[in-house]
Amino acid sequence: MMTSRQLLFLALLLPVIVVAENTGPNFEAVGRVLDDFHNAAAVGDNERYLGHLTEDSVYMGTDEWERWPKHPEFREYVDSRFKDGVGWNYKSVERTIRFGERTDIAWFDEVLYSETNGRFRGTGVLTLQSGTWKVEHYAMSFLILNENWDEVIELTKSTMAIKESDQSTE
Repeated sequence: MMTSRQLLFLALLLPVIVVAENTGPNFEAVGRVLDDFHNAAAVGDNERYLGHLTEDSVYMGTDEWERWPKHPEFREYVDSRFKDGVGWNYKSVERTIRFGERTDIAWFDEVLYSETNGRFRGTGVLTLQSGTWKVEHYAMSFLILNENWDEVIELTKSTMAIKESDQSTE
């Protein structure tokens, strides 16, 4: 039977164990994969970029229709975008990585910065496959300041009305 002193020690140690899990080698490895994923895009290296994705991964873009399974849609898009060795350049400026009880699954969120387009948010899930972390799901979204919310809603409504009007005349 545990004494109250042993229980207190265990209760104090548990948060340290959880923090250590999120700052250990898996945390660093996931961070390196995400950094290299973004670097491969910046230099237009499609094989290295796509190599960070699982075979059944999905990339969610910023437009409502942009749900890209790796095969064939996202591969075709990346191949055409990177054909001249130029991709897109997003740098992570803030990142949180978490692990659950299963240490072979990580989920993350990050704030990305692009010199041409500003700030975005990336979120996703990675799984450890044969000793290598791979991106299963990545979703990118625009960051909208709360002060701009009404303006963005009106702009979106206006754009949708134009699209619907164009579709009805076809």
